[in-house]
Amino acid sequence: MDFKSVDQLFTFRSIFQGLEDAIICHDLNFNITNTNPAAERLFGFSKDGLVGKTAGITMPKGIFKEYERVAVLVLGGEKVHDFRTVRQTASGTEIQVSITLSPVSDDEGKIIGLIQMIRDLSGGRDAEEQQARLAAIIEGSEDAIVSKTLDGFITSWNKGAQEMFGYTPAEAIGKHITMLIPPDRITEEDYIIGNVRAGKKIEHYKTVRLAKNGREIPISLTVSALRDKNGHIIGVSKIARNITAQKLADEKQATLAAIVQSSDDAIISKTLAGVISTWNKGAENIFGYTETEAVGQHISILIPQNRLDEEERIINSIKRGEKIDHFQTIRLSKENKEIQVSLTVSPIKNSEGVIIGASKVARDITAQREAEIALEYNAQKLLILNTIGKTISEQLDVEVILQKVTDATTELTSAAFGAFFYNKTNVDGESYMLYTLSGAPREAFEKFGTPRNTAVFHTTFSGGGIVRVDDITKDPRYGKMAPHFGMPKGHLPVVSYLAVPVISATGNVIGGLFFGHPEPGRFLKDHEELVAGVASQAAIALDNSKLFEEVKTLSRKKDEFIALASHELKTPITAMGGFLQLLQKTATGEVNRNFVNKAMGQLDKINLLINDLFDISKVQSGKLQFNFESLNLGGLISDICETFAHSVPQHNFIFEPSGELTIEGDRMRLEQVITNLIGNAVKYAPQSPDISINAVNQNNEITVSIIDNGAGIPQAEQTNIFSQFYRVREQDRHISGLGLGLYITREIIERHGGRIWVESEMGKGAAFKFVLPLQQ
Repeated sequence: MDFKSVDQLFTFRSIFQGLEDAIICHDLNFNITNTNPAAERLFGFSKDGLVGKTAGITMPKGIFKEYERVAVLVLGGEKVHDFRTVRQTASGTEIQVSITLSPVSDDEGKIIGLIQMIRDLSGGRDAEEQQARLAAIIEGSEDAIVSKTLDGFITSWNKGAQEMFGYTPAEAIGKHITMLIPPDRITEEDYIIGNVRAGKKIEHYKTVRLAKNGREIPISLTVSALRDKNGHIIGVSKIARNITAQKLADEKQATLAAIVQSSDDAIISKTLAGVISTWNKGAENIFGYTETEAVGQHISILIPQNRLDEEERIINSIKRGEKIDHFQTIRLSKENKEIQVSLTVSPIKNSEGVIIGASKVARDITAQREAEIALEYNAQKLLILNTIGKTISEQLDVEVILQKVTDATTELTSAAFGAFFYNKTNVDGESYMLYTLSGAPREAFEKFGTPRNTAVFHTTFSGGGIVRVDDITKDPRYGKMAPHFGMPKGHLPVVSYLAVPVISATGNVIGGLFFGHPEPGRFLKDHEELVAGVASQAAIALDNSKLFEEVKTLSRKKDEFIALASHELKTPITAMGGFLQLLQKTATGEVNRNFVNKAMGQLDKINLLINDLFDISKVQSGKLQFNFESLNLGGLISDICETFAHSVPQHNFIFEPSGELTIEGDRMRLEQVITNLIGNAVKYAPQSPDISINAVNQNNEITVSIIDNGAGIPQAEQTNIFSQFYRVREQDRHISGLGLGLYITREIIERHGGRIWVESEMGKGAAFKFVLPLQQ
């Protein structure tokens, strides 16, 4: 054996014997072939008590099968590192261990056994130190294992060193160790050698070394002396661990710690039993407890009594490995103040993945919730105000308006009840009338009789302004009038009081809105302003309602006059018609007969106008009678066209029916409609020789069109043409009529369940169309 081989052998033996981690070698039959002193110390056996025995001697019952499966993986070429399991000492004590397995090969490369590198985890020794020492004899270790002479020349170089620094063994062995040391750290080598010569061990010395490509690598060094068989120091063994990831992790941890401490949120960790283990500055600011006061306390110091069940639900979720996101709840400060918080709770796991606690991030959302509540309130307020405005603008019924106003303002003020009282005074000026009530039964007020002009009410009903009192029972105006001297027995409990007068445009006090609540201080300035705004709208609506009632009265009188006038005019017109018919029969001479015929024509026009007035009065009073029967609309239109053909021979009346035209309708009223529409076509298109009438059965309804080729109707006029007394300005100037025909026509069509409209373009005539449903 040459000197170099002897030197390497001594090196290996020195490491093997001096390593504090247990080493057990066995063959393929699991028979132990060699051990080191650390194995004898760990398991309590002598070397003779281990060598020759099966590897199962150090394993509890049932573990050997597990080890066999792992060994098969290693023999198949896989690397097993940090395999955590249980072993048993000679005394029967079970110990937690970490095992790294490597195959052993002979000179021909044939695998002849396995090496177990066993690290005792039960003693709590530093993980990095044990890992570094355990990897010292493992060629496949991720740590760099390097030995050198006392002069600094490299004598061994493992695969971990090659992977870490980039040099192959051939490139490194025989070279000086300074090739790995940055120039500014050369003095470290003297320090290391000095300690080794003095017999001192260097552990976890953090420094920087150079890779082949010049990249600096942060490492942790463990340096031990190499001794010959006589105990003389002949060299140095270095275990270098790349701590780049650890350094980054440390930096990340430091960053995270800084973030946690500087966070405005409360970041708290606790055990599964609920005991607080960490407490940051944000938690101190939010909850008021210092770290010293909080750590070690149960988390329930922050939880209101009525929410303690939340903690149980949270812990159960954490134990299942479930994260809780943005759970909004309430927690207590040191001063017992309730704080709105949003919680995010995550499980904390140890290195084995076992859940050991929970991390809570609590964000104070008190301001946010207050803003949200205010926003919700404002949105609700706007919705209610919009509803009130809509009701007031659409309704003219006093009772509907006041009930809506009372309900809405009671809700807006969060009053227990609200009421509107009319300002109806008796001869003594002391009588008010309850009109609407919200939040309480009407009997709650009516059983006490009519309110009187007390000092509390007087301000409101005299128009003296708004009254808002936090506690009306303490107001100097309260309880001054006999016989009750305050609220009668059984009256609704009123402490908070708000009263707002409702004043008309003329300045008269119409009445007042009154609100009550059994708790003090419930009404705010905001409520006062809201009700005042609604009260002003209500006053306008009540004025409008009053005007509407006056208009309805006038309209009713007008309808009565039209009906009476139409009826009274019928009698003389009928008599005149009789006289003119006699004259037609007896008149002599062409001139006389011509005058009589013209008089009869004018009388017919007057009769038509009176009939329209009579019909319009019936329409408006709801007394326009209809007698529905099954009728053939096509036949009715044909008869009307034939009549027009005789009376107006200068026009052609072209009727084109299509399909079944039977409907349920009033023959006389539909004849009135068709006659009016064809008559208008003749009247407004005198130069149009052809009047087309179409009736088409389509989609379960009949569409009738009366089409002329006259001047047409302006677009701006078309929307109003079916209105009462409306006439197209340019065309109606020289044509007699009251503008009632189309209004009555629309009423008749709609009473038949149909609809009517006009289509027209200037210079291209007009088409009046109506649709009626088929007979079912």
